[in-house]
Amino acid sequence: MMDDRWGGWEPVRCEAGHAPPNSGRDGRLDGMRRPFAVLAAALLMGAFAVPAAHADDGFTIEDPRITESSGLAASRQHPGIYWTHNDSDDGAYLYAVDSATGETVATITLTGVGTPRDVEAISVGPDNELWVGDIGDNLGGTWPHVWIYRLPEPKELRDQTIRATQYVVQYQGGARDAESLVVHPKTGRVYIADKKEEGGQLFEGPAELSASGTNVFKPIARIDNLQATDATLSPDGRKLVVRSYFGAFAYDWNGGDIKKTGRLSVPFLGQGESVTYTADGSRLMYGAEGSESSVEPEDAPDSGGSSGSDSSSGEGSSAAAGNGGSGGGDGNVRTGAIAVAAVLAALFGASRLRRRSR
Repeated sequence: MMDDRWGGWEPVRCEAGHAPPNSGRDGRLDGMRRPFAVLAAALLMGAFAVPAAHADDGFTIEDPRITESSGLAASRQHPGIYWTHNDSDDGAYLYAVDSATGETVATITLTGVGTPRDVEAISVGPDNELWVGDIGDNLGGTWPHVWIYRLPEPKELRDQTIRATQYVVQYQGGARDAESLVVHPKTGRVYIADKKEEGGQLFEGPAELSASGTNVFKPIARIDNLQATDATLSPDGRKLVVRSYFGAFAYDWNGGDIKKTGRLSVPFLGQGESVTYTADGSRLMYGAEGSESSVEPEDAPDSGGSSGSDSSSGEGSSAAAGNGGSGGGDGNVRTGAIAVAAVLAALFGASRLRRRSR
């Protein structure tokens, strides 16, 4: 008699120890489907998993006090921390920004220096010392001298006051505007690139700067076709990158006898003012002026990634083509999805062949 509870159909009931009808074939198929489903699920998880965040994936500077970030330096003592500062006459302040959050975790007030005029650059030298370039001259090169400040990077990140050493700097050939200062990570020697629309020069300071006299910086190399707004040396001291508002060039260092190797892709961020190598040298971090300004990464030259450089033509890929670090995740998802589809198709075909053979 049919049971109305089941819509006119009575379910098949089996006694204990007896299999239902057709259980041999269907049971085998179910047994096959289960591992297939598990495998497919595992492949899907791998295919669509978001890649782990890079330690220096870019960030936004959240501090409302930082509206004219003009220099950037990656800390080697505190992973993920970037030092920056405002330009013009903001005061003798440095800010330690955590790249994981974009928040300022320490504000350093410099003492032992005069009133800053136009702080434009910051660099990390040997022994975790911070070098700050008060080297801007918006009046077109009329200051008789400019200043460099040196201070130890604090071991503890908190608001504090640190005494700095001040150096007086003049240029051989006369005053000039500059926004780029680098300190060689091995020798500790200081270099400044001046800022000219038609390209400028790289100036080398004395082997050791004097805090009691005037330090004359001498030109040692040309920087062609670039209005330099910042520069950075790789952690091993073998590569120099000089940027302008909208572009950048890479150079082999060669002990200061620099050789241009290509143009680099630069993310479009507005008024591009800063660049630094990451502490491990794998990426370049580019920054700009403005409230809540962004700091964006690009692969460094010879890092194994795509930096957008072209040593043969000197032309790199356009910043408008997209962020150099954004394509990898999409490619992984597409490749994984294709792999999953192929596996599922193979499994489906195998199950149909088994059913035909029975």
